[in-house]
Amino acid sequence: MQRIGLIVFPGFQIMSLAAASVFEFANFEASEPVYDIRLLSENGGMVRSSTGLTTDTEALGQDEFDTLLVCGGTGLPQPTPGLLAAVRSAEKLVRRLASICTGTFILAEAGVLDGRRATTHWMFGRELRGRYPAIKVEDDRIFIHDGAIWTSAGMSAGVDLALEMVEQDLGHDVARSVARMLVVYHRRAGGQSQYSALLELEPKSDRIQNALAYAKAHLKAPLSVKELAEAAHLSPRQFSRAFHAETGQSPAKAVEHLRVEAARLMMEQGRHPIDVVARETGFADRERMRRAFLRAFGQPPQAVRRNAHAA
Repeated sequence: MQRIGLIVFPGFQIMSLAAASVFEFANFEASEPVYDIRLLSENGGMVRSSTGLTTDTEALGQDEFDTLLVCGGTGLPQPTPGLLAAVRSAEKLVRRLASICTGTFILAEAGVLDGRRATTHWMFGRELRGRYPAIKVEDDRIFIHDGAIWTSAGMSAGVDLALEMVEQDLGHDVARSVARMLVVYHRRAGGQSQYSALLELEPKSDRIQNALAYAKAHLKAPLSVKELAEAAHLSPRQFSRAFHAETGQSPAKAVEHLRVEAARLMMEQGRHPIDVVARETGFADRERMRRAFLRAFGQPPQAVRRNAHAA
């Protein structure tokens, strides 16, 4: 049985513990106790989260672990010397050492990320890069594993990281079943961007949200204003006014953002020819997609693919 430990500290963000559910349901799916899940802190006992909820923990150093995950907080954690010493020792003793969200700063302060690739919540990427120049920070990734060291983005990304661990341990089918039981998309790829075009647009009304959902599901279609207006049950004129008022963008620009996001994911995760990617995401031709990539990322699709594969 593999012992999994989640390390918390005063002020930890309780959503970090969602990763534990991945291992819990992996036990259920495997029909045997594959993982022994423990909640840990430096000294053990009750630890208060950022929400005010408290949880009981065991003291670090009492047992051996296969995998340790350092949880994150709503702000930057302030690790004690004892916690940092425990993390340094763990690097040599565990098969996998990981962090969720701002927990990356604890691994960084302990020195275990020097010379490695790492990520964290997008809000703190610049801070991580500035404080620890020896780390190769990639603050636009869902999660990264560099050898035995794993780091993830914001809180929900800890679930993706844990699903990847389960997939490595028990196979694709088990990880997929766990994701379905948790009612989440099957593990987002580690290289996927933390950026979401739909979240960035932040539509207020159901009608505009429905139009954007329709667009995302039909990227290969022309997606004219008339077509989107019909999805929103508005006249084209009403739709254009409402869309700009709610998102600050034109429908055409928003659709381009959705297409760029989908095309980037295809470029990073697969080896489809560029013409195929352009056609599948509605750009019609590779030159139109190239110009959209330059506007969005400052580099062409080929560079995005090279960077992802090199990473």
